[in-house]
Amino acid sequence: MFKLILPVFLALLIYGCSSQRETVLDKNENTSNSKETDAEKQQALDHFINGSVSESKGDYAAAILEYQDALRLDPSAGIYYALAKNYLYLNKLALALQNCRKAVEIDSNIEYMDLYADIYSNARQTDSAVVILEKMLAMDSSKINSYYKLARLYENSKPLKAIEVYNKLTEIIGPEWSVLLHVAELHEKLNNYSEASKAVEEILSIDPSNMQIQKLLMELYQKSGKYDSALQVINDILELTPDDLDARERKGQLFLAQNKWEEASKEYKYILHQEKVPFDIKLRIGVAYFNKSISDSTITPIAKEFFQEIDKDTLDWQVKMYLGAIALNEKDDTTAIENFKLVTELAKWNVDGWVHLGGLYFDNRKYNEAVTVLNEAIGSFPDNFAVNLILGLSYAQQNKHLEAKEYLRKSVNLNPKDINALSAYAYTLNQLKDNDEAVEYLRRALELKPDDINLLGTLGLIYDSQEKWAECDSIYEKALSIDSSNALVNNNYAYSLSERGIKLEKALKMAKLAVEKDPVNSSYLDTIGWVYFKLGDYEKAKNYLEEAIKAGGERAVMLEHLGDVIYMSGQKDHARELWQKALNLDENNNKLKKKIEKGEI
Repeated sequence: MFKLILPVFLALLIYGCSSQRETVLDKNENTSNSKETDAEKQQALDHFINGSVSESKGDYAAAILEYQDALRLDPSAGIYYALAKNYLYLNKLALALQNCRKAVEIDSNIEYMDLYADIYSNARQTDSAVVILEKMLAMDSSKINSYYKLARLYENSKPLKAIEVYNKLTEIIGPEWSVLLHVAELHEKLNNYSEASKAVEEILSIDPSNMQIQKLLMELYQKSGKYDSALQVINDILELTPDDLDARERKGQLFLAQNKWEEASKEYKYILHQEKVPFDIKLRIGVAYFNKSISDSTITPIAKEFFQEIDKDTLDWQVKMYLGAIALNEKDDTTAIENFKLVTELAKWNVDGWVHLGGLYFDNRKYNEAVTVLNEAIGSFPDNFAVNLILGLSYAQQNKHLEAKEYLRKSVNLNPKDINALSAYAYTLNQLKDNDEAVEYLRRALELKPDDINLLGTLGLIYDSQEKWAECDSIYEKALSIDSSNALVNNNYAYSLSERGIKLEKALKMAKLAVEKDPVNSSYLDTIGWVYFKLGDYEKAKNYLEEAIKAGGERAVMLEHLGDVIYMSGQKDHARELWQKALNLDENNNKLKKKIEKGEI
């Protein structure tokens, strides 16, 4: 009933005001015109009242029709205003703006201007809305609501101006919760954390027991570097509510911000021991400590403890994954393998578990196990790069190069710019005597990484096997110009020169450097022994070759070399025994067969 009476009352008030103008009528004027005007006014008023009734019922379209009829009879500011308001209700902003502009032109009424600003604001014409609101406040500075509206309009484009308006509002009405919160948010957006803190401190003076505001203040203290103040606030909260897990997590974050991981861990341990804490929160805590442990190994025991605690109440594969990774960092491959096996059982769809497990076996030189695991994985993940690469590498390490070729070729096709895949595939092609194609893939790799010593060294080996001496020497020289102390390149270049019987002093110098770098490497010991043999120093040659066999076991090439040295020392029967041992290990070596048949080099 009140909603119905109010618009009718307003209508009467508006029309009462509009009819206050006194008119002096000529005594001879036709009184019939006056009667017609009064009748029109009455009709306009009837339409206006009908419109007000429809508006009060929420039937804005019907209200507009009534107001339009009223406007035709009496184009007054109040009717334009009513039309504008109802068009705004229907979100017809252009028509709302048009009618409100007419109302304001006729009468600069504060209420009309307020609607005018609202329409501009709804139309996202912020600057125009601001102009009107500022004009209103210049007319009447006590309009509290106008300050609110003006400040909100300034917030996105001119936050400092918004703060100024909010401060003016505070001067008028005193400290007010919502206003101060807006001020705090604006200062925080501007990174003025100290000023934001002051605003929140004022809010707390109004509502001192509000815990969320206390936590907000703690965050602002933290952001402004006032860690002691932040800690005091959070400790006050925990003194009253020690089981507030959110507060404990915030306290932990406060310690982390100061890089105090051990202090923070005490708060997180409390959280992890609570049964009602969701798994994802516990996991998040563990992951944060795991990530930190990568750069700071002192944190590893804490991360391990956290995941072991989480593991008590779950079989989630992610926990097993992190426990496996932690075991890897601790070089506890047995535990790592156990956990990654569980990952492959609990989450067969998760390729990371298979890759980690296969990679672990490969790194521990358990190539058979790697092949078994990854052959199972390849059925589910035939197009996974890592699965194909590690499986191919595992076969290659078993000298099963034909099997390796299939998977290494697939890995190259899947990731044509991966250096490891290109070089591994080139190596396998070389072992299969497909040297021209091997060179092609090595050159592709070198286009991506021209100064890669390993790639250059492998290419040098292939050129050596093809007896392309100029290319071989050029590649080795380039590699040494990049890293003159690289043991492998020095060794391989020295061996190539010694096999050709050229530049033996240079070869000896390089072989010595390689042995100094790795004194127990059987290949390096074999090379320097062979260089000494070529130089005719059979005693040193014999010593190094015997060390090589002792370090690396009996291999065909080393036994053959030692046989040659023994032969040159005059022990021909012993030499033949060594050659025969070598042939037993390398049955297709025709050069050895001839030595044994002839009994001489």
